[in-house]
Order: sequence, then structure tokens, then C-alpha cells
Amino acid sequence: MLQILKMAFRDLGRNRRRTFFSALAVAIGLALLMLMSSVINGEMGNALRSAILLQSGHIQVRAETYDANKSSLKWEDLVENPDTLAGQIETLPQVKTATPRLFASGFLSTGDESAGVQIYGIDPDSSANDPYRQGLLSGDFITADDREGILIGQPAAEKLHLNVGDQVDLSVNTSNGDVLEQVFTVRGIFTTNTYAFDNATILMPISKAQAITQTDNHASTIFVLLNKDSDTDSVVAALQVAPSLEVLTWRDLNSLFVEFETMANSYIAFFYLIILAITASVIVNTLIMSVYERTREIGILSAIGMRGGRILWLFLVESSLLAVGGVILGWLLGYGAISWFNVGGFYIGNMGLSGMLVSNTIYAEPVMNDIVSVTIMTFIVTLLSGLYPAVTASRLEPVTALRAEK
Repeated sequence: MLQILKMAFRDLGRNRRRTFFSALAVAIGLALLMLMSSVINGEMGNALRSAILLQSGHIQVRAETYDANKSSLKWEDLVENPDTLAGQIETLPQVKTATPRLFASGFLSTGDESAGVQIYGIDPDSSANDPYRQGLLSGDFITADDREGILIGQPAAEKLHLNVGDQVDLSVNTSNGDVLEQVFTVRGIFTTNTYAFDNATILMPISKAQAITQTDNHASTIFVLLNKDSDTDSVVAALQVAPSLEVLTWRDLNSLFVEFETMANSYIAFFYLIILAITASVIVNTLIMSVYERTREIGILSAIGMRGGRILWLFLVESSLLAVGGVILGWLLGYGAISWFNVGGFYIGNMGLSGMLVSNTIYAEPVMNDIVSVTIMTFIVTLLSGLYPAVTASRLEPVTALRAEK
């Protein structure tokens, strides 16, 4: 075996340029797989985290009849005495915070500009609102007793040409089907770095939201964040709520995300196959060229007693060495590409998917299990690529091979 290894090293060294570019092809293929895997993990992971923190929470408790698509404000579709229920849920050790929220549809207008918005009635003191508080770009965060102030997302503020202190007309649907209008003052402008959310969301204290929508002491949902995602099922099992209420997990509330992730993985697998096929074709071409160039040499080896099996192993060892060299170089290129990608990320702005909270900037997030998987795939494909040239070489007849032109 040691002799075969030495011969393989010597044979690969005969045409160093071709050997280098063959290994480079393997490396580039692996680096692309690593980068694609990391970008998909980063974007999917970030989108899910954004959805949990901004919209769904880990758990929501709401009325069974509540229709989230219509932001229903009928009292029978809302949670009664939400503060009491939120306080009970918050006593569970796995719960980070539980807070009532009221959702309503509205229409924001100023001068000749107008836009439809989603109103979030929130408890300003709850830690669940940290993403908005930390993303405050200008102005001050709203307080619980503020009756005329709102927070507005940066894209909406830019579209309506609003600054802190400006006044806007807000028309809001009420629980009895009427529309009420009031002038509000922009207290602050925030960003969550998620265009789809920031472009259509305004925040106000839940007490004011209840007053203007005429849903006194009711909320659309109890928004629950946990210390760990893995605690979701145990908390759901521990919750005891009225029969008229239902408990939904982040998986239930982000079904579109789960479906998209499954579809995305299918497309990514297809791209993986394309990249690996290109890599395999380069290796096959390299080793077949090596077989044709060394036909007489193979004939001499056969004539002096080297069996076909050992010739087969010789070419398989050569493909193994190309695979090892390509994998090592691929890891260097892959992690270099991931690091470069993460310096500034890839800004997509408002090109996010409708219905999903895709971040304005995509970053790569390498996961070791995925990196190991694509490395093993690349290594195996490179080895299998050397199988056909190796079999071809092992089956050459000595007499025919010796007659080949030099």
C-alpha cells in the first residue's frame, strides 16, 4: 500500500498544473456548498427568530374564534382580563415574559400621503418590546399613560415624510364596525431591520388601543416568550386556560415559514447536485487524461506482474489524494468566503418574501453538522469520480497498452 501511495504522489506530480486545478475545482465546489448552506441557515434562522420576537412569540393564547387575518375586534373573539391571564402564565419558570397585545387595522394619513397600517397595542414596560426599544432611531419610547403618542417604523416614516414630533391622522376600525379618527404625535421612529414589519406597523400603549377600538379590558392575544425554544411543549402542557381559549405554538403560527423552508431545501439540494456534478466531471476528465498519457506505463506494470486490482487501487488513491487536497483547500476558501460575506452581509432591503419577516441584510451562519455533511458528500463524489478511470486502467490488456504511442 505504501508503494502505491508513493506512485500516486509521483503520478500526480507529473502534471502539477493539472493536478492543482483539479484540486481547486473540488475546493471551489466545496466552498460554494459551504457558503450556500451557511447563507440558507443564516437567513432561515434569522427569519424564524424575527418572527418569534416580533410577531408570534413562542406561544400565544387567544380566543378559538379569533381570526388573525382580519384582526377581529369583536369582544367574543378577544381575550377578557388579559393582564390577569398574562400574570398567571408569567409565573411559570420557563416563561421569560407574557404580555397582552391588541391588534387592529388602521389608516395613517398626513397631507397628501397615506398608508394602511397594522396597529400593535403593547404594554410599553414589558421586556417583550425590547426589539422595538433597542431599535429606536430617534425620539423616545412610548409610555403606558401616553394617550396621543405612537411609534412608527422607519420605512413608513420615510414614505410619509414623518419626523419625531410630527402629527398624523389615524383612522382605526372599532369593535362595533365603526371607524374612529384621531390625531397622534410621532414620539419615535424605530427599526427592527425587517422591512416587511417596519413598513406597516405602528405601536401605541395597549390602554390607548383598547380605548380607541372600544375593546376595553380585552386583548387579541397573550404573547409569550420563553427562555428556551425547547421549553415550548412543556409550557403548553402546563398551561390551563378556559375552554373558549386556544394555545398556539410558534410552529403553528409560522406554518408558512415551515413550508417555505421545506421547498427551499428541495431547491438547494438540486443546486448541490449541479455543483457536485461539475466537480465530478473535472475529476473524471483529469484521471482519464492520466490513463491515456500513461497507457504504456500501465502496460509495463501489467507485464511485470502488477495485477489489475493494484492498478485500480493506484488510480483510486490518486482520486483520494485529490479529494483530500481539495477538501483542505475548500475549507480554507469556504470559511474565507463566509467571513467575507459576514463583514457587511448582503443587503436585500424590501426584497423580502411576503408573509415572512426576512431581515434587510442576509448573513451566513455556518452550522458544523451541515459543513461536515457537504464535506463528506464532496469527498465521496470525488472518490466515485475516480472509479471509472480506475476501472478503465485496470482492464487494459498489457499487449495493447505496450503498443500505444508514447
